[in-house]
Amino acid sequence: MKKKMKKNVFILFIMLLGVSSAFAQKKAVISFEKTTHDFGVFAESDGIQTYDFKFTNTGNDMLVIHQAIASCGCTVPQFPKEPIRPGESGVIRVSYNGSGKFPGHFKKAITIRSNATADMVRLYIEGEMTEKVVDVKKAIKKDNS
Repeated sequence: MKKKMKKNVFILFIMLLGVSSAFAQKKAVISFEKTTHDFGVFAESDGIQTYDFKFTNTGNDMLVIHQAIASCGCTVPQFPKEPIRPGESGVIRVSYNGSGKFPGHFKKAITIRSNATADMVRLYIEGEMTEKVVDVKKAIKKDNS
């Protein structure tokens, strides 16, 4: 009788282990095409620079992005608010507004928080902003109007 009970407890334990591992394996995975974008050289007068970071949920559970936080106010991320199904793709749009900032090289980080296996991912944008070029003739003509 004790042998049979031990055998039943062992079988029950194995079944519970199998069920719990099946649940544990259902995860969202966020896979980006690339995590860094270089805008190159652009003038302040070119305006806001924007890039779309493309990603796919390569996991087997719904992907939910909770936050996208930029390292400064000059960088604004926009992310999908609805869950992304397994196999589906999405975009995190990042805009950089250097107007009124110091010209030169910049590198900004955007932290993405989600329910994915790697619950935090960092995206980076960088570039070199040159000074705003003012057309003196247009400015004088506009002032004289």
